[in-house]
Amino acid sequence: MSKMTTRDATATGQVGIGLAGRYTAAEYTEIASVAESAGFDSITVFGDLMYQPPALVLSTMAGATSAIRLGVAAYSPWTHHPVEIAGQVAYLDLASKGRAFYGLVRGAWLDQLGINQRNSLSAIRDTAEIVTRLLSGDTSGYTGNVYEIGAGLRLEYEPFRSKVPLLIGTWSAKLAAYAATVADEVQAGGSANPAMVGYLDSLVGSAGTDRKVGVCLNAVAVVDDDPKAAARAVRVAAAPYFDVVASLDATLEVDPALLKEVKERLASGDHEGAGQLIPDDILRRFAFWGTADDVANHAMEIIEAGALRVEFDTPFGLSTIDGLRRLADDVLPRIRAMQGE
Repeated sequence: MSKMTTRDATATGQVGIGLAGRYTAAEYTEIASVAESAGFDSITVFGDLMYQPPALVLSTMAGATSAIRLGVAAYSPWTHHPVEIAGQVAYLDLASKGRAFYGLVRGAWLDQLGINQRNSLSAIRDTAEIVTRLLSGDTSGYTGNVYEIGAGLRLEYEPFRSKVPLLIGTWSAKLAAYAATVADEVQAGGSANPAMVGYLDSLVGSAGTDRKVGVCLNAVAVVDDDPKAAARAVRVAAAPYFDVVASLDATLEVDPALLKEVKERLASGDHEGAGQLIPDDILRRFAFWGTADDVANHAMEIIEAGALRVEFDTPFGLSTIDGLRRLADDVLPRIRAMQGE
């Protein structure tokens, strides 16, 4: 494996891994150590409903690493108050000595909590503003459409940094335009579609700001020497995300009948059957799978489209640790070689 990375966080062509929190502390330590030793640029942990709290997971990883960036991707303002987000981000940044970043998203599957998400743009705007003010020590107060903080309210400790990089997850024009004014990165979660890089970049650019905002894509990945076995595994893992995001990809037409049938299979608990319904050419826009060459070449298509970062998400392989080691030992070196490193 290569040495740990110190790549500039603004450099394009970064490669990271992402995961949902459902492992043990010992497993997180191993995952973090393997990822950093291999030279991955970042690890993100998702704030998806009913998984382990991402900031806690990443704090465990912070103790096992010294260089790799660690990001919460992402918080939903409907399940986390901005004050709590600010505190978690500040602690993670302290634990990692300035390697943290955090994301904000509308959130998925929240209908199961009876949450009304109609004011999501306002909620995200208020959250970003409040977190920014609390980290910077601004005590002037803030009144938004969804959240507010009173004048004089401040953190009762000193943050490691007064500003922590912000990622906003979005597929929409309105949220991308807002992200152009405040975010360091925008991300299409659950996308492996190179066309989405240019599309998101154009949405950000339409806001007319001079700020540089990187575009990131992440999607489930399964790498294995047996491409058929990888395809079977990735279909099961990708189907729930496909159900949420496939209709949001404006660069791609997906048959509504297919979406309906996938949703019905998932609702009945048949994830394998749902995944089997998705044609290979469509699935390839929402997942990485196959041999090391297959996955590396797919990732390079996204990088060459201008992405700041491409991210491989769990399950990684037929088992998590085996898949991560294949990504580390076989996929990442191929990508770096194609990048001329």
